Amino acid sequence: MSGTVEARLAELGLTLPEVVPPLAAYQPAVRSGAYVYTAGQLPMVQGKLPLTGKVGAEVSPEQAKELAATCALNALAAVKSVAGDLDRIARVVKVVGFVASAPDFTGQPGVLNGASELLGEVLGEKGVHARSAVGVAVLPLDAPVEVEIQVELTPDA
Repeated sequence: MSGTVEARLAELGLTLPEVVPPLAAYQPAVRSGAYVYTAGQLPMVQGKLPLTGKVGAEVSPEQAKELAATCALNALAAVKSVAGDLDRIARVVKVVGFVASAPDFTGQPGVLNGASELLGEVLGEKGVHARSAVGVAVLPLDAPVEVEIQVELTPDA
């Protein structure tokens, strides 16, 4: 199924990727009642990380912001895998982002704007959310960024 959200992705020149397979013992997304919770999504593109390393060292804040947008796109794919249709998203409730940061890097909110802005561009007002931006020492596979989202779905028809 594809609808207005996927049409908007196409307008933006984006393609919803395949769901990134889990790296360990978890599911990419689970539904509980009207909510879908995604696992942390790495910025995988066709099964690979385009960049690795710490933001503020090997990875620039601008590059990391683009990677955060990729994480959000992967999170939308995970939501679709359990919701069936992205048009069922009533709103994005919360975004949590982790930034593998060089010791002196303090620009985590700017990096996570990549995810927030993508969700806003794709979902409009439904993409406005609460958010946490957390600096960490290291992420799986030496990824620079990881993003998880929580969305509320419209009631089942």
